[in-house]
Amino acid sequence: MKRPAPAWQSWLPSMFGQFLIPRTTVNANGSGPTIPLGAAQSHLIQLTLVIEKIVEQQSLDIHIEGSTDGETWTPEPLAFFPQKFYVGNAAILLDLSRHPEVTHIRAAWKAHRWGRGDLIPHFGVYLFAEVAASLTLDSK
Repeated sequence: MKRPAPAWQSWLPSMFGQFLIPRTTVNANGSGPTIPLGAAQSHLIQLTLVIEKIVEQQSLDIHIEGSTDGETWTPEPLAFFPQKFYVGNAAILLDLSRHPEVTHIRAAWKAHRWGRGDLIPHFGVYLFAEVAASLTLDSK
């Protein structure tokens, strides 16, 4: 039986909890699925990146692209993660109110490998996006 959301969450857009990169192994440059924003358009989005597996001497660059039609993508990223070299979690915020024309987003990445041996990158990774809860603090 599915439990209802707590009352304090009732103002959040009902849809948004999406994998921009479903759990996968990244071996080359690429991009994730096109995600329509729907009710999350113009909201603050939390992006949580999880790198579960990595080999030495490689790096991963991930950025978020926006689109007004789901086909043509912004020349500049809407947000990006600092370059990653290690296993771990990272979270950043994407303020879509700064891009009200954006109706779709997707993640894109570049994987680099250097050194000796096999030069194919190997990352176990996923990226989840959700509307960030914002609280207004009353100083009275």
